[in-house]
Amino acid sequence: MMKLAEALQERADLNRKIAQLRQRLLDNSQVQEGEDPAEDPKELLKELDGALVRLKELITTINLTNAKTMYEGKTMTEMIAERDVLKEQISVWRDLISSASQLSYRARNTEIRILPAVNVRSLQKKTDDASGKLRRLDAKIQELNWTTEI
Repeated sequence: MMKLAEALQERADLNRKIAQLRQRLLDNSQVQEGEDPAEDPKELLKELDGALVRLKELITTINLTNAKTMYEGKTMTEMIAERDVLKEQISVWRDLISSASQLSYRARNTEIRILPAVNVRSLQKKTDDASGKLRRLDAKIQELNWTTEI
């Protein structure tokens, strides 16, 4: 048996391998007349096909495992979706805080004053709370990855 985390690591390795095979195929796709390519594209394509078949198997197994693995009434799929949305929300909030926090200096009193349109302090508190929730959720997902058999 394999743990979910091991399958995720293998998937990441396969994605890197496929990217490398893509580049090697491109590097060997043309050759000067009378020369041989450094690597045989047919062999590289065969290796790529094998890697893609294995990747499909892993993705299917991981997704099915995530859909049936439950924790506190939620599937892993739901937890991962929640984590991804939290990451995006925190990223947008941090960008907004950064933008709203920039000070505009005036050379003369007659110039227009620029003020934040959002409550930076309140938004920072919400961001901090969401970041804590994200850390706890991610830790639980990682724990489940290492304890769930596929």
